[in-house]
Amino acid sequence: MDTPPVHEPARLTFRDATEADVPELVTLIDTAYRGGSGRAGWTTEADILDGPRTDAEAVLALIGRTGSRMLIVERDGSPVGCYQLEHRGDAAYFGMFAVRPDLQGAGLGRQIIAEAERGAREIGGVHEMHMTVISVREDLIAWYVRRGYRRTGKMTPFPYGNERFGQPKRDDLRFELLVKDLG
Repeated sequence: MDTPPVHEPARLTFRDATEADVPELVTLIDTAYRGGSGRAGWTTEADILDGPRTDAEAVLALIGRTGSRMLIVERDGSPVGCYQLEHRGDAAYFGMFAVRPDLQGAGLGRQIIAEAERGAREIGGVHEMHMTVISVREDLIAWYVRRGYRRTGKMTPFPYGNERFGQPKRDDLRFELLVKDLG
């Protein structure tokens, strides 16, 4: 009796984003967090914010910022995710994390964050990974807590009136700092 072939999941590749990737990254990030197609995944912010999540200028700035890397994650040559990793003293900041909505819930996020943490450990003098999450995003915060991040209770105000962050649908938004020891 022949055994059926085993199909391994496609391997992810990680590379530094370039200026040519900016339009695709903006679409990926906006799709993951806002709008109708973002509702296919579970990371949508559409219930708390309207408007774009980012723009070409902001993504380009991250690509060009000293001490910052914007990485694009591909599977079989197609972009499936992205994130930013920035050296900030004895910590690495993890931001602009997005996974294509139709692929969320399949383990890609876990793989991507594990690679980001590995990359952060390679930065000299870095002992922690930091990120900020909108404090009312309890499901998302719980996901990070399951990955070893701890809630600090340190809050920063949401920049109401700054269209770059979107148009809030509620008045209780703040950013909470989450931290993971990279030991």
